[in-house]
This record gives sequence, C-alpha cells and structure tokens, in this order.
Amino acid sequence: MENDKGDIVDLYIPRKCSATGRLITAKDHSSVQINIGDVDASGRLTGSSKAYALSGFVRGLGEADDSINRLATQDGYLKNVWNYSQ
Repeated sequence: MENDKGDIVDLYIPRKCSATGRLITAKDHSSVQINIGDVDASGRLTGSSKAYALSGFVRGLGEADDSINRLATQDGYLKNVWNYSQ
C-alpha cells in the first residue's frame, strides 16, 4: 500500500516474541508487551525504554517470568537473578 507521498507502507507489521523469536499473530490475544524504562542515579525516568514482547505460547507454558528475567539479565537490567541450569 502507498501513502500520499508515494512511499510504500504496511498496514500491519507483526511483532516477534522476544523469548522464542516466533511471530506474534493478530489473533494471539494472550500475548503481552512489557516496556521497562531506563532510570538515572536518582531514580527518575530518562525517557528511553526497552520493550519485551511475549507470545501466548510462552505465557501458556508458564515460562514468561523466567524469560523476562533472562532477557533483562542479558540487557543489564538485572544482576545475579537468572543463571542457566538444565
């Protein structure tokens, strides 16, 4: 589809699950997106944030909390919370 300027734009851009990499379809009504804001030393928001999208598949398995901990640890938001154990 094209806009008035002639640029090609999409009406719908699907999200990908941050934990598994699966596409989150429009019919996945149990998916969530969580935004975690960056704060400065005094605890005030800096205006930037990181978004994590979780599919209904991950939430249905009960792995959402572990996935958020893993992703937040990788991005430096958490320390010593998640470690890999099999």
